[in-house]
Amino acid sequence: MWDLLKAVVLGTLQGLTEFLPISSSAHLRIFPELFGWGDPGAAFTAVIQIGTELAVLIYFRKDIWRIASAWVRSLYRPELRGHLDSRMGWFIIVGSLPIVVLGVLLKDIIEQDFRNLWIIGVTLIALGIVLGIADRVGANEKKIKQLTLRDAVLMGLAQACALVPGVSRSGATISMGRFLGYEREAATRYAFLLAIPAVVGAGLFELKEIPNGENTYGWGPTIVATVVSFVVGYAAIAWLLRYVSTHSYTPFVLYRIGLGTLVLVLLGAGVLAA
Repeated sequence: MWDLLKAVVLGTLQGLTEFLPISSSAHLRIFPELFGWGDPGAAFTAVIQIGTELAVLIYFRKDIWRIASAWVRSLYRPELRGHLDSRMGWFIIVGSLPIVVLGVLLKDIIEQDFRNLWIIGVTLIALGIVLGIADRVGANEKKIKQLTLRDAVLMGLAQACALVPGVSRSGATISMGRFLGYEREAATRYAFLLAIPAVVGAGLFELKEIPNGENTYGWGPTIVATVVSFVVGYAAIAWLLRYVSTHSYTPFVLYRIGLGTLVLVLLGAGVLAA
């Protein structure tokens, strides 16, 4: 029963932080350590993220169907290859390649060395500063329909940085999008779409690790956490898209810097173990 209650807490944490540019993987590493629960493991973290990506699939179902169908039709109808939706399909595929390739090549380092809390504390602060600068200097003029292959590749490379917990998939992608001059809502929307192949792929890849003692929890708590992350994540998507249409990312920047600083202080004081 206690594991199920912890799973509810971690699922809620995942749902709240997956789409905000504050790094869900960092929170799933930091807060269990604060509560004395220990590291839930990379496999648990990857699998419950499927719940939040399912929320993306449902929330953006019309966009995803339109893009996917246009992309498939463009494969045998050359006249459709210049259409925005068919191009968007290629952009998502190409933009997903960096994180997929690096995720496979660096799997052991990601699941062990990168989960060190010293690294997470530093990346929370560093990427918070990057996000703040990007949001301030970004021209805020490009819409998602103006996305180019070059920009898709650059945002894909930025997303790959999120293999280090503390970076944040959405935070890294949004930062690059803002540096390239995209509107906040456009950068955020594309970040959500770009994350789908990587997160779902990683979750499915790690499924085999759940019953093998590679994480703190078994199938029951993992399923509970995944369901909770879906429900909470769906609400978080709707809220964030409304929020960024009229507000800056400053609160998230300050939160990242504050949390990262707290983690480093607690590590230095010996309260947390790295």
